[in-house]
Amino acid sequence: MTELGRHFGISAVHCGHHLSQAGLRDNDGLPLPQAIDQGYAYKRPEQNANRSVLWNYDHCSGILRQHGLNSVEEQRLVEQWADLLEALHVGSPAILLTPQEMADSDMPHHIRDCVNRRLAARGSQLRISKKDTQAGLASGTEAAVGESEAGNRFQENPLRMYPLAAA
Repeated sequence: MTELGRHFGISAVHCGHHLSQAGLRDNDGLPLPQAIDQGYAYKRPEQNANRSVLWNYDHCSGILRQHGLNSVEEQRLVEQWADLLEALHVGSPAILLTPQEMADSDMPHHIRDCVNRRLAARGSQLRISKKDTQAGLASGTEAAVGESEAGNRFQENPLRMYPLAAA
């Protein structure tokens, strides 16, 4: 739970609170039977109950995302894009791109809403709209598919290591 919380920039207690809200833990913090059955947790047969529970990183990350949390990496990316777009919005004679053009060409589409929320939290009036295409605005289906596919990349743990098969 500590590692899962660290990935989202929250404590193990806060992480456990979200899992409890999702109906995966009992009042003692142990996984409910349906959490084990659905693969969210695994309970090892050991004496110390707190150390015998393992929580599935991928499954539980999905719950935390549903509760509105983003990974630390994604939070950092959103912050960097908000900084860049605000700087473009202020403008400079040497910069010929608008914030919208920069976002359309380079910003991952799945973070657009997060960047807009971050800009609003900063008090900025700047908002990035959906990417324009040559035929007008992107259709909702195409945009949703692109955002869904890109969003799935953040759900994978790029640092996760798997054991190599013996040669």
